[in-house]
Amino acid sequence: MAFDYRQLLLNMFEAAVGAASPERCVPLHLPSPPAGRTIVVGAGKAAGSMAKAVEDHWPGPLEGLVVTRYGHGAPCRRIEVIEASHPVPDAAGLAAAERILAAVQGLTADDLVLCLISGGGSALLALPAPGVTLADKQSINKALLKSGATISEMNCVRKHLSAIKGGRLAAAAAPARVVALLISDVPGDDPCVIASGPTVADPTTSADALAILRKYAIAAPDHVLAHLGSSGAETLKPGDPRLARVENVMIAAPQMSLEAAAAVAREAGATPLILANDIEGEARDVALVHAAIARQSYHFGQPIAPPCVLISGGETTVTVRGSGRGGRNAEFLLALCVALDGHPGIYALAGDTDGIDGTEDNAGALLFPESLARAAALGVDAKARLADNDGYGFFSAIGDLVVTGPTLTNVNDFRAIVVGR
Repeated sequence: MAFDYRQLLLNMFEAAVGAASPERCVPLHLPSPPAGRTIVVGAGKAAGSMAKAVEDHWPGPLEGLVVTRYGHGAPCRRIEVIEASHPVPDAAGLAAAERILAAVQGLTADDLVLCLISGGGSALLALPAPGVTLADKQSINKALLKSGATISEMNCVRKHLSAIKGGRLAAAAAPARVVALLISDVPGDDPCVIASGPTVADPTTSADALAILRKYAIAAPDHVLAHLGSSGAETLKPGDPRLARVENVMIAAPQMSLEAAAAVAREAGATPLILANDIEGEARDVALVHAAIARQSYHFGQPIAPPCVLISGGETTVTVRGSGRGGRNAEFLLALCVALDGHPGIYALAGDTDGIDGTEDNAGALLFPESLARAAALGVDAKARLADNDGYGFFSAIGDLVVTGPTLTNVNDFRAIVVGR
């Protein structure tokens, strides 16, 4: 069977994104309207589209506000949608977080707080703890992003420097009922890690946060270290009575998107193999493993015979050493390109399901057996670009960036490697 490899890869990515569409997922999980008020709050890259889905399907009155990334808004009539900076927080995110925290206070047991939480919410919901400044959070966040720390480690630090994360948002809403609808962008789908868990009890401690700063040699001002060493830095722990009326509901997760992509591959005549939905680690190291599996499949039919598609998700990291452009998906794909060294019969796509790879304007990129040769003909050195963390520049030069614009959802990275005969 002949494949249009480019179209197959793009169709799988589209299916993965579509499976996590708020318009598809939110209506299925809406709670019953309360006797009292309905207050909608939320944060994340999908918060605007989630708010619109609520508006379109909610049977009664509601009010509230959500914060999303610049360019990720959605047209809502009753729920205010605020845009702010991601991945480094800004003053707009701080102001939105202050308003969100204020909106859930003073409620009664008859009221409902509907929280719309998705990936990116941790940076967008930027309300520093007392004694910590926005500038402190910005500098530490930038250092964490460059350090190679995992998303769980980053969010452990973030929530212990926050006045709204780590269950604090839900605690402020007591005694109202709180229902949080979650779209997972984290390996393992741990609710307390998604957007740093504003409605979820947190088992980590401020001592853990300090240990992470030490692990990655991240300098922090003395007053920040003093805060992390105080009892005021602690988040809400499991069993806290203030969280007794909180329900956290996972409405979309990476596995759902990988299975949707697998169905597209199967329909096209290629056998899909989902490797894992929660892969972490340095993007270029993950690429080496994927390249080895793809070669083994091509030459020996193991662990699956071609034509097949190796599919994976999760969130890799990049330890930034160069000055080039590119997010973790472009980094993965460029490292895969170098590792495969023009190997025949292997094609790949890597992209972020939110449509933005890191801070660039692309979702990801495509890789073909001839990519390395085409780049070399243009004078573009793949190894040099990888050393400079310039995956964006490499794939832009050969015309193989995948540009979708904001998808208004986010279930983390998507990777597909097609192995032909």
